[in-house]
Amino acid sequence: MRYIGVMTLAEKHARLRGLIADCGSALVCFSGGVDSTLLLKVAHGVLGERCVAMVALSPTMAASERTAALALAAEIGARIETTESHELSRPEFRMNPKDRCYFCKDELLDLAAPLAKRLGLSEVLLGTNTDDLGDYRPGLQAAKDHGARQPLVDATLSKAEVRELSRELGLATWDKPQLACLSSRFPYGTEITPERLDQVDKMEDGMRALGFRQVRARWHGEIVRLEVDVDALARATEPEIRAAIVRLGRELGFAFVTLDLAGFSSGSLNQLLGIRKKPS
Repeated sequence: MRYIGVMTLAEKHARLRGLIADCGSALVCFSGGVDSTLLLKVAHGVLGERCVAMVALSPTMAASERTAALALAAEIGARIETTESHELSRPEFRMNPKDRCYFCKDELLDLAAPLAKRLGLSEVLLGTNTDDLGDYRPGLQAAKDHGARQPLVDATLSKAEVRELSRELGLATWDKPQLACLSSRFPYGTEITPERLDQVDKMEDGMRALGFRQVRARWHGEIVRLEVDVDALARATEPEIRAAIVRLGRELGFAFVTLDLAGFSSGSLNQLLGIRKKPS
């Protein structure tokens, strides 16, 4: 058995199951990403009907991800509850301060807690992994403030381990590209609006249609700064592909379409605050 840290992955899986069993019943905040999909899969397997997936629908969630999340939860077999999230109605979120993520998670958990109570579920679960603890994530404080549980952290599962365990459990999300709320595409201090969110969502959808698997469309006013995997940079400059990317950007209202030569980097805008996590 291969060891990861001081425990095998099988032992961490067993620990995760035990932690979830101790909950008795749970509402899983579900986005369809790698982490929350693994959490829901294991929680549903342990708790059965005493596990419910909550999908919060919001303009900050890519349209394609809303559809995918609902399909994934159904495939797992979990009961699904959808709710509308209104973080854009909060000025403290919309104006995009550096602790924006706190207010997003606060909105999510303000929705989750009463829903869990109404359904008679004892715990609210979040799909945080141990790698998240080393990044700048104000939402972690919101989770603490609301008393939400983070079983992947308690089971000491890293992102790589979450992916490996997902693969072993047959989850198609095991190698899904990193995702983040669309609000992360805007420099801190830039107002977030439904129209701007739609711009970056459609830009990224268009890039994926052109064959780019991992992409971020960073919004800088009249400029869109595109991040793709480093090994995809050359393809982005091929004449036909380049022309299609420029055409897409201008159709969406950007005057200038740029390619970041550093390539894709999760949370790259955090470097403006000097708070990016250190490379591992």
